[in-house]
Amino acid sequence: MNIIIIEDEKPAARLLQRKVEKLGLEVNTLLHSVEEAIHWFNSNTHPDLIFLDIQLSDGLSFEIFENIEIKSAVIFTTAYDEYALRAFKLNSIDYLLKPIDEDDLAIAITKFKNQFQKSLVSNLDFESIKRMLVNPIDRTYKKRFTIKMGQQLKMIAIEEVECFYSENKGTYLHTSDNRDYLLDNTLEQLETELDPKDFYRISRKFIIPMKAIKEIQLHSNSRLKVILPTYKDDEIIVARERVNDFKEWLG
Repeated sequence: MNIIIIEDEKPAARLLQRKVEKLGLEVNTLLHSVEEAIHWFNSNTHPDLIFLDIQLSDGLSFEIFENIEIKSAVIFTTAYDEYALRAFKLNSIDYLLKPIDEDDLAIAITKFKNQFQKSLVSNLDFESIKRMLVNPIDRTYKKRFTIKMGQQLKMIAIEEVECFYSENKGTYLHTSDNRDYLLDNTLEQLETELDPKDFYRISRKFIIPMKAIKEIQLHSNSRLKVILPTYKDDEIIVARERVNDFKEWLG
């Protein structure tokens, strides 16, 4: 089990490390700033658990999530409770107010252990296993989408799709004629409904079809930037941990 602490002050980080290890977990890494954390995440395998101080020396730790796709469980630590709601939206196991009470810490770690055991099962990804067992000849994928527009329904063929993206908790279909349509599906659901030979989820925000790729550019931190013919609202970046799989998908 890999655990790191990201804490503004080094003495506070070491104190928290001692408390955590007293409860039977080993802390592998101590970090102290947003910049240092982003660099570390870009160069290392993400841990199972992060103890994360919200206010770091160079900004709020939420900035880390804006730059890196973090899949680790997080226990936030802070002297203020004003960020609690935002914290709980980001893989949060618990939110501990400083000075951290050892009983509260023990409860948070127990929550994490329970979730960690469950994730060992869920990470088997039974849906993917089921898809692999289905005879490819028998498997059918989405051929079209039915979009409700006022009192009318519009049919959009899969060939018209330039990308799918998420924004403000909604999922959208962007077409090759530069139009956007709100879908009822989530990106997670779409991943199971689209032919994986033709579509790839390059990040938390985007699923793209191979045929729509106009250009691929080198981007910062060993990532790739994809250019599509008409979608220009946001940069389409292949997440660093997905670059190798993306290249394999491209063939």
